[in-house]
Amino acid sequence: MRSSVPAGEADSGSRDVFRDECGVFGVFGHSEAANITYLGLHALQHRGQESAGIVSSDGLQLRSHRAMGLVQECFSARTIAELKGSAAIGHVRYSTAGASHVRNAQPFTVQYARGWIAVAHNGNLTNADDLRTELEEEGSIFQSSMDTEAIVHLIARSQGATLVERIIEALLRVEGAHSLLFLSDDRMVAVRDPHGFRPLCLGRLQKAWVVASESTAFDLIDAEFVREVLPGEVVSIDADGLRSFFPFPARSRRMCIFEHIYFARPDSVIDGLSVYEVRKRLGRQLAREAPAAADVAIPVPDSGTPAAIGFAAEMGVPFEMGFIRSHYVGRTFIEPQQSIRHFGVRLKLNPVRAILRGRRVVVVDDSIVRGTTSRKIIRMVQAAGASEVHVRISSPPTRWPCYYGIDTPTRRELIAAGHGIDEIREFIGATSLAYLSIEGAHAAVDGNGADRGYCDACFSGDYPVQPRRPARTRQVPLGGFADGSPDRAQ
Repeated sequence: MRSSVPAGEADSGSRDVFRDECGVFGVFGHSEAANITYLGLHALQHRGQESAGIVSSDGLQLRSHRAMGLVQECFSARTIAELKGSAAIGHVRYSTAGASHVRNAQPFTVQYARGWIAVAHNGNLTNADDLRTELEEEGSIFQSSMDTEAIVHLIARSQGATLVERIIEALLRVEGAHSLLFLSDDRMVAVRDPHGFRPLCLGRLQKAWVVASESTAFDLIDAEFVREVLPGEVVSIDADGLRSFFPFPARSRRMCIFEHIYFARPDSVIDGLSVYEVRKRLGRQLAREAPAAADVAIPVPDSGTPAAIGFAAEMGVPFEMGFIRSHYVGRTFIEPQQSIRHFGVRLKLNPVRAILRGRRVVVVDDSIVRGTTSRKIIRMVQAAGASEVHVRISSPPTRWPCYYGIDTPTRRELIAAGHGIDEIREFIGATSLAYLSIEGAHAAVDGNGADRGYCDACFSGDYPVQPRRPARTRQVPLGGFADGSPDRAQ
């Protein structure tokens, strides 16, 4: 029997957006490595807003600073000055729905028999629980709820002669998504999993090498984009330069298609494609598949804007900014005792009545998760005087959770998993509703017709690597800490 559509206002504390889990940045061979990393993390802030951290190396020892909050909140001129050295790696972590802990902030740093090592991870290991069970039974003690920590334990146990060999041996044991940066006293190592689920790119800043989750991080520091780190590639950088290895069994390429649809910044280049141009193509394809009789097309800013531009151009209708977004909403806000209708959405978006009043409006967004935010947005457009409100989504219906580094609700919470398009349309209160097809999404992202090979499991349920069920309760559980406070695995 099909479950009922979720009640509209009962979920004010629930997530109704997708969140990428994190972003990584590293630099090797620059006198201001920590400061450059700080700027790089600022450019990657959209990939995680819960915590930030930097680890630096002066060739003799590692220094670390991690804190909760946004990048600008976590670091000061004093803390940056204390992170001495010409090499550094950094990390921004996503916002969780539950409790937050600095012990889960990255980069994760440990000292073992062969020295110090730090690691920053973007992704999710699908066999993390099995690895932790094995390692704990053999005596390993875990200090965090991050799946990343399992990698460090595997490295410490490796008998490889060099750090690169130990990293490779450890990663041959893991499954799932991992774009990783490692830092030792004299070396930085970048690794991308054989499927290439999450992006990673390589650049030059004068004589220094830089690595980042997205190319937009290079723009801020005037670095030159060199190339993508390829799926299955290990890049080792030290005083003698850069070396590249491909030690892992070949796998089908499966980069996350949602990076192009939503997660990456539109000014990034991923897979040689402008994210901004891809999103416009998604909008054009959507207009061809699901046109609407309307007077104006408006986006849900900011992520829906390029798709709405493409949709409006293909339809031949005016594009307008029907919502003005506030960029000054902090992490918390005190609501008056006399509750304001749709307060959370109103803090971020306000409709422009002069554009909407008396008009047939197409609202273009990139996704619908639980449907409750879309419902509130539609009601705001209607209250502003729109005669009709047509909703167009520049991605296919999201029916399956992601296990490769995106913080998604459970399948039970995804409205498209248990309800048809017309049921969703009725719930959100739209005049009409249409999504982009899976085939249309691939056609728009690939652009020139070449099959680049993207993971679309959140739409299709076709998982390239099957997730595994947890085996038992952990010392520090992947789902929370011993004190009972909830937290998702990194």
